[in-house]
Amino acid sequence: MNDNKPNLDLAYALETVQDNRELYASWACDYDKDFASAMDYILPNQVAQIFLNMGGTGPVLDVGAGTGLGGQALAKLGINPIDALDLSDEMLEVAAKKKIYRSLFTSDITQRIETSNYLYQGVISSGTFTHGHVGPNAIDNLLSVASTGALFALSINKKHWFEKGFAKKFEALSSRIEKLILHDVEIYGKNSKGEHSDDLGVVATFCKV
Repeated sequence: MNDNKPNLDLAYALETVQDNRELYASWACDYDKDFASAMDYILPNQVAQIFLNMGGTGPVLDVGAGTGLGGQALAKLGINPIDALDLSDEMLEVAAKKKIYRSLFTSDITQRIETSNYLYQGVISSGTFTHGHVGPNAIDNLLSVASTGALFALSINKKHWFEKGFAKKFEALSSRIEKLILHDVEIYGKNSKGEHSDDLGVVATFCKV
């Protein structure tokens, strides 16, 4: 990877919706090879397995689906149907080619989400609550597309758990969610290299009241 190509440092530095769109538009075609494989990115598998272990079922909305790594992990575990939501049309175009999603939606989750009035029994997210313009308040918009009792499994960069206000947000949601459990996970596998290879995440699982 050279300095002119999209990379993890640039992704972590994103601040605006347009920043996100531009980076992932240019990264979409090479994302699985240049990032997921090269960094041994295991977070989507971690989230999917936790979702299954906690009793998750479909239909599931994969939030920040990107190229479909989370959807692939769910599908391998026998969970379906799965819909994909992402800010980047280009990333979703790559995800669509994997033929694992029922429907795909382009949306900014910091705004009201339009998903053809589907109500989901499960909502997962791998790597979306990590950087850029997506903060803890976006969780309110995710709750709006979930059925009562729906299971959520949302990964959050551990460094940002307190820095970005996620701990306070979950306290504020105490009347709208229940059964909150925080699962510590590794984001990258043993074959990853570089300064981010030891990054950790928290997967928050909870149910909508």
